[in-house]
Amino acid sequence: MTRLTHTATELLAMLIATVVAQPRGFALAPAPEAEPAQAEVQIGLCSPIDHIVHTLDLRPRGASIEVWQFDDAALTLFGRGLRLRLRVTAAGRSEFTLKVANQDCPRLDPKLVPPGEGKCEYDVYGASTAGTVSLNRSLSAKSTTDLLAGRLAPANVLSAAQLKYLQVVRIWPLPPGIRGLGPMQVQTYRTKRKRYDIDMSQLPDGEQYAEISRKVPLVDATRTMAVMEADLARAGVEKCADQSSQAVNKLRSLLH
Repeated sequence: MTRLTHTATELLAMLIATVVAQPRGFALAPAPEAEPAQAEVQIGLCSPIDHIVHTLDLRPRGASIEVWQFDDAALTLFGRGLRLRLRVTAAGRSEFTLKVANQDCPRLDPKLVPPGEGKCEYDVYGASTAGTVSLNRSLSAKSTTDLLAGRLAPANVLSAAQLKYLQVVRIWPLPPGIRGLGPMQVQTYRTKRKRYDIDMSQLPDGEQYAEISRKVPLVDATRTMAVMEADLARAGVEKCADQSSQAVNKLRSLLH
């Protein structure tokens, strides 16, 4: 064996011994498991409101809230998969939410959805399943009043995260003519065994909408939809034939 070969062999032996002797505390920690994707399974209901409340034995969950949507006369934002929503509490404070549909949640840069400010989950509505980013910002009572009075434009109350996301998805600047559409009065009910939530929305003209929902892991969404439909059929509550129309119908009604 040459001196070079002998030296290489010694180095290899030392390396193996060093690796074997490493303390257990220095072992690489396993990568944290990604949290399972979440989904909200939703069904629009078309039975009379009183019938839904009575048949499903609903209980109010908290007080009703005032809800506004923001868009222009052509519903440009809605057409591009974007929603701006304001939920106002009885105290006058509010939560301003940006929702962007058709997003790829698994490939989303986590920096775009800061912890505590939003999420990317799946909306399951009828036969449609779509990733949706939601980003929230809390507004004071004064900012809420100024926004609804037109003294503040929606673009001027966006959080840094909301603004950044609009820039990333290339929906910035916002189109002109955006205004508040509303208010809707929304009361959330819960079924007796707290299995489902039902949102009842009343528009200024008295028109009412109802939607039942449940949040579950995405892998359970199909099964949950089937169980929900069976429960509604058993209770004699009719689901709307066109599950895609409720959101845009509400907006169109609010334009007038």
